Amino acid sequence: MGSWKQLSPSQYHALGMGVAFGMTDVGMVRVSNQDNFHIAPELGLLAVADGMGGHAGGEIASADAITLLCGFIAAASARDGAFDPAADPDATWAGATTKAMVTVHDAVAFANARIYEANVARNRADGMGMGTTLTGMWQPAPHGPAFIFHVGDSRLYCWRGGKLEQLTRDQTLYQQALDVGAPGPLPPRNLLLQAIGPTAAVDPQLTARVLAPGDVYLLCSDGLYGDSDEAAIAAIVSRARDDNLDACCAELVAMARRDGGRDNITALLLRCRAG
Repeated sequence: MGSWKQLSPSQYHALGMGVAFGMTDVGMVRVSNQDNFHIAPELGLLAVADGMGGHAGGEIASADAITLLCGFIAAASARDGAFDPAADPDATWAGATTKAMVTVHDAVAFANARIYEANVARNRADGMGMGTTLTGMWQPAPHGPAFIFHVGDSRLYCWRGGKLEQLTRDQTLYQQALDVGAPGPLPPRNLLLQAIGPTAAVDPQLTARVLAPGDVYLLCSDGLYGDSDEAAIAAIVSRARDDNLDACCAELVAMARRDGGRDNITALLLRCRAG
């Protein structure tokens, strides 16, 4: 651990599930960028992480969380074999799905444990050390479901059938207050209930999703959606095609900067293959 360079350059990546492009920007206020994103075609994995803990703690945490997650999944794939029932005549989709879900759960837990250990080694009390959000999707088998993993308040959206749907739920005190109908004033939006690293245990949101041809998925940090209207985000994502993801990401970042840019801004787009 300890290297915090941006994990993926701004270039197109071809995955089994489609084509992806990512972009990150420091924003209008911050002096450093604690966001990281990664596109791993060899794993069929996309991830965004938004670090916390100050420069350079948040930068380290966000990069290390993704590196640890990818390393765990790569090792599990090499050790346990393909997560594809076609590779095993006795397997079923249900069995493969359960196996993959356990793997991604354990990968998130492993990343949390390692960063928490680093905090403990630096004498950082529970809740006080470096940490990060971690949100992404992993498709271990061609034509199989994707597995969504989510900790914190970065988000995953899907554009399908003319509608933008938020697939993750913010793990924040603000969202919790909204869910229970608490009277105002509401808590600040950035108070996380879950993060990778500050505490010994973490409870990720995990779901499986069948991808559809033409789907567009947006992974982003809260710097993108925090001050921007969801309809404006949807309008940009709706125009995403295989050959203009870079322009769409740039437009999303420019929108967030124009709307305030108070935090680091990361946008990662995946467009699923048309057939």
